[in-house]
Formats: sequence, C-alpha cells, structure tokens
Amino acid sequence: MEPDFDQQREDAHAFLDRLPADQLSAVCGLLESMLSPLERKLARAPIDDELLTRDEADAIRAGIESLEKRGGVPLDEILSDFDLTMDDFRKMAETPFPEESNR
Repeated sequence: MEPDFDQQREDAHAFLDRLPADQLSAVCGLLESMLSPLERKLARAPIDDELLTRDEADAIRAGIESLEKRGGVPLDEILSDFDLTMDDFRKMAETPFPEESNR
C-alpha cells in the first residue's frame, strides 16, 4: 500500500515541531544536503503573495495562447541569440555557483 503523501508531509511537520534546537539543526542540514542547489534556493525564496495585475494576467494568457498556437522556441535557437552552444549550456549547468563551491 502506497503511503499517503499529504499525511507523510503532515507527520514530518509535526515531528519537526517537537525536535529540540540541536536536533532540528541536524535535520535541517540533512534535508539541505538532499536538495539540489536550485531546490535549496527555491526553498528559501520568499513566497510571492501579491495579486496579479490585469496587465500581468493578460500577458500570461497571451503567452499561453502563443505557445498553444505556435509552440515554443527551441533551446538551441535561444542559446544562439547569446552566442552559446548546447555544449556551453551543459558546461554552465555543471559549474557550481560561487556560493555553492564554498560548501
């Protein structure tokens, strides 16, 4: 039987709330080590709770409609606008950010 994901998340939060400070610090370090650099940055990013303006909502709708009608732009075409190749892109993906290389 597959565990209920929502229940597991709820249990994890309940367990975290009961840990003493030193153990909480250790668990945070473990969780952080399990995430990619991007996921760590996303986890720490503030939540954007501002409502969309009418112009922003219209722009999002227009973008979605454009994608549905014409499809997206191939990545290699976008990279060429910056004089980059797919090999350049792969090398950049493998290079840690300066703050990540200090860990």
